[in-house]
Amino acid sequence: MNNKTLQQHAIAAECFVEVPFFDLDPMHIVWHGNYVKYFEQARCELLRKIDYDYPQMKASGFYWPIIDMRVKYIKPANFGEKLLCIATFKEFENRLKIDYLIQNAQTGEKLCKGYTVQVAVTTTDFEMQLVSPKILQQQLESYIADLS
Repeated sequence: MNNKTLQQHAIAAECFVEVPFFDLDPMHIVWHGNYVKYFEQARCELLRKIDYDYPQMKASGFYWPIIDMRVKYIKPANFGEKLLCIATFKEFENRLKIDYLIQNAQTGEKLCKGYTVQVAVTTTDFEMQLVSPKILQQQLESYIADLS
């Protein structure tokens, strides 16, 4: 399995968020930093889908810190708005790249998109791995095999 195969399977997960009052800024729209929190919620759903969420990562001997992130704001979200947050695997061979899309759950209007890049580091000495650990590929392959 490689990144191209991964993209053909389009493994994605979604979650819903209803914008709470405390996520707003003085302009009464979602504060820009909270979109990262919504990305995290969708990312955790995605990782749980392949049974490799943060506890399983640590148990396998690796942490996966984010080393790069991009957020593009398209339109602001408002108090009480229901958001659909989607996370999709894009790369896994040398790094874990996940794409995100946040949209209005009722209208489908795009509000925000972005991506994160994570790399594996050992839990013992935080040594960065230049190739993703086999466990990630095994979890992805197992998930894909269960689909058939």
